[in-house]
Amino acid sequence: MSPTHTLTVFAGLDVAKLTLDLHLAGQHHGLLNTPAGHRRLVRLLRQHPGVQLVCEASGGYEQAPVRALWAAGLPVSVVEAGRVRHYARAQGRRAKTDLIDAATIAQFGAAVRPRPTPPPTPVQTRLAALGQRRRQLVETRVAETNRAAHYTDPLLRRQSRQLVALLEKQIATCAQELAALLAEDPGLRAKAARLAAIPGVGPVVAATVLAELPELGTVRDEAAAALAGVAPYNRDSGPAHGPRHIAGGRAVVRRVLYLATLSTVRHDPILKAFYTRLRTAGKKPLVALVAAMRKLVILMNRLLKNPHFHLAA
Repeated sequence: MSPTHTLTVFAGLDVAKLTLDLHLAGQHHGLLNTPAGHRRLVRLLRQHPGVQLVCEASGGYEQAPVRALWAAGLPVSVVEAGRVRHYARAQGRRAKTDLIDAATIAQFGAAVRPRPTPPPTPVQTRLAALGQRRRQLVETRVAETNRAAHYTDPLLRRQSRQLVALLEKQIATCAQELAALLAEDPGLRAKAARLAAIPGVGPVVAATVLAELPELGTVRDEAAAALAGVAPYNRDSGPAHGPRHIAGGRAVVRRVLYLATLSTVRHDPILKAFYTRLRTAGKKPLVALVAAMRKLVILMNRLLKNPHFHLAA
């Protein structure tokens, strides 16, 4: 075990919309989730050499303090909330308060020692923001279109048409910005071109995958499938063999893979044959589709990992 590893001090941060609760070296600190609170957080952490902060993904409220820590050069691990909750239950802890959660997160860090989350590049940050905005606009358009089916008043119908037209214009603008951003960065442009070689994978899918799954092309195929949330997990006990289920992973990537796979199983010869073979073998449509999603993300991983790998190989 290296000296650096043994000196690591794990701090836990429980994040809420307005407040932060920090558990550091056995002490609790209440902070505000504001720029001033973030600066104080940095000062407190810098008092402990070798400190690594651990926090949960909290619906986006963790993003501002995490960015402040990255800017200060401090390591931080953003972990799935379910992992910490399962750890707490394994310790027999059922009570839940912000103070308890902060201490539990710190203890989880010391026990599991998660790797620091690498900061995204400015381009990846903007790609993710544009992709998220486009998804929000699409969801709003779907909701308004569903509501419009019940409008009878002429004014409401006219307003609905105007709103849908505006949403479609903004969706198109986001898509154009995503394509332009990919074209501006040589590295991302090359990666996007590799992914676009797959029938059914367009600029929006490529941008989402590159922004939300930056590890793609640097990890094993199994890890890529797990990060995308399409890896099957066993549910066996003794002689009983339960059905495999996917779990975890990044929901945003899984959703975009689902939409891409709907197209690839129709237009990509390899994935179409794979999907058809599973359906012919009696697999349910969703089971076969998820298997095709897994094959798609593995194909993406191989394309980005090996520049000499081609679809015909």
